Amino acid sequence: MTSVVKAVVIVGGGTAGWLTAGIIAARHQARMKAGGFSVTLIESPNIRILGVGEGTWPTMRTSLERMGISETELFKHCDASFKQGGKFAGWTTGAAEDAYYHPLMVPQGFTQLNLVPHWVREARSQSFCDFVTPQGLLCDEGLAPKTITSPEYRGLANYAYHLDAGKFAPFLARHCTGKLGVRHVLADVVQVNQSESGDIESVLSPQAGEISGDLFIDCSGFCALLIGKTLGVGFKDCSDILFCDTALAAQVPYETPDAPMASQTISTAQEAGWIWDICLPTRRGVGYVYSSRHSSEEAARETLQRYIGPQYRDLPVRKIPIRSGHRQTFWKNNCIGVGLAGGFLEPLESSAIVLVELSAKLIAEQMPANREVMDIIAKRFNDVTMYRWGRIIDFLKLHYVLTRRTDTAFWRDNVDPATVPERLKELLKLWKYQSPWFFDEFDRLEEVFPAASYQYVLYGMGFETEVSPEETLDTAPLALRLRQENERQTLELRSRLPKNRDLLNKIHEYGLQPV
Repeated sequence: MTSVVKAVVIVGGGTAGWLTAGIIAARHQARMKAGGFSVTLIESPNIRILGVGEGTWPTMRTSLERMGISETELFKHCDASFKQGGKFAGWTTGAAEDAYYHPLMVPQGFTQLNLVPHWVREARSQSFCDFVTPQGLLCDEGLAPKTITSPEYRGLANYAYHLDAGKFAPFLARHCTGKLGVRHVLADVVQVNQSESGDIESVLSPQAGEISGDLFIDCSGFCALLIGKTLGVGFKDCSDILFCDTALAAQVPYETPDAPMASQTISTAQEAGWIWDICLPTRRGVGYVYSSRHSSEEAARETLQRYIGPQYRDLPVRKIPIRSGHRQTFWKNNCIGVGLAGGFLEPLESSAIVLVELSAKLIAEQMPANREVMDIIAKRFNDVTMYRWGRIIDFLKLHYVLTRRTDTAFWRDNVDPATVPERLKELLKLWKYQSPWFFDEFDRLEEVFPAASYQYVLYGMGFETEVSPEETLDTAPLALRLRQENERQTLELRSRLPKNRDLLNKIHEYGLQPV
C-alpha cells in the first residue's frame, strides 16, 4: 500500500523553521482543518536564535501576506523597518566618492526595452540607477517607500524589510501556532530512527518522546542533524570563490531617539571584507564580514571599532563563523535541508532568508501526495535549488571580481581568474558586447537575482559594454518616453513620500490600512 504524506515534521525553529512551517501550513489549511494533514515543529529550548540575517527581499511581503500576518503587527513586534535596496560604498576603487545602489525597483519599462545601450550612449554622466529608477534618490533622501494611507503590503516603491531576527522567529511562532494550526514541541532531539530504506521514521526526545512523520525538514542550523549527521549528505565548500569566513556583529544605539534612518542596507568595503549597516527603529545592526586568511581577528575588531566610533568602544561584539557552501543535495529520501542546514554564504545581498522562502514555497506547492512520487519531486527540487545556489554564488562573486582595488591582498586575490566560476566568466565576456536583459540568460522561474540586479551591479561598478551608434536608433523614441516617465515619477515620489522614521512612527501610532 502506498504511504500517504500527511505528517510534516520540522526539526529546528528560528527564522528558517517558522517561515517554512508558516508557508506550508498556509498553503494546506483546508487539509489541516479537515484533519488529514499536520505540520509539527520541534524546537530545542536550549538553543538561541543565531539571527545573522536582518535583511529580506520583497518576496517576504508576499510570504507574510499569504500567511495572514498583519504588516502593522510585523512593524510593531519585530523592530522592523523598510529596506529599498543596498548601497555599496568603496567596492570599486575605495575612493571617498565610490558608491552605487542596487535598488529593489526594476528599470523603467524593463520588459519593453533594455535601457543600458541608451544610458551608455546618452547619459554616462548620470549614474545608471538614477537614469532608470527613482529609488536611489529616495534612499539618498531617507524617504520611505509608501505613505500611511498605503494599504498593508502595498507601496509606491518596491520594498522589503530590515528586522530583528531574534524577535521575528517568536512572532512567526505565535502566528503559526495560534492561527495556522502548527503544533509546537519544545524538545531536544537525541535520536533519529530510520527504516531499512534509509527514510527517517521518527525522532526521539526526552521531553516529548517519539514523534513520527512522513516528510522531515531539517532546519537545525549549522549542525544539520538530519540531512548531514543522519543521512550523511556531504557539504560543497565554496571558500575558494567567496573568501569571507567570519563575522563580528554589534548592536549600535542611536545617538538620539529621532536620528535619521537609512532605508537601504549599507555595505562598506574594508581591507579584508565589508561592513554591513542596517537601521532598525531602536538600533543599528552593524557587522564586519571578513576573510581570516587576509586579516587577524584583532585587526578586524579594530576595523569594526573605527567604523562604529570610539564612543561605542564597550559594546559587546559577537563572533560568528561562516562556512561558505551548501549541501551536495538538499532533498534525500524523505528529508529536506532548509536554511543553514542546507548551506550558508556571506550575508551580502540578504540571500539566506529568500532561499528559505523559495524552498518552503516549492515544498508547499509540490508537496508529494505519497512516498511513491516523492523521489520524482525531490529530483526536481534538487535541480532547482542547486541552480539557485549556483546563481547566488555567481552574483555575490560579481561584486568582488569587478573591483579595481589593488590596495590589499584580499581585493587582489578576488580578481584572480582561478577564483571565478566558469559560468560567470562566460557571462562577463558576453556582457562586454551585450548587456544582461529580461529575455537573456535568466531563464528559470523565480530567479533569485534577475537581470536587472546584474545591470545595477555591473554599471554601478563601471563595467563597460560596447554599443554601436546604430544600436539605439530604432528604440530612441521609446527610450525618451521611459526617461521622461522616470523623471516624472522621481519628482512625484520625492514630493509625496515621508521620511523613513516619520512613517514608522505613524505606523506604530495608527497602523496601516488592512488589505
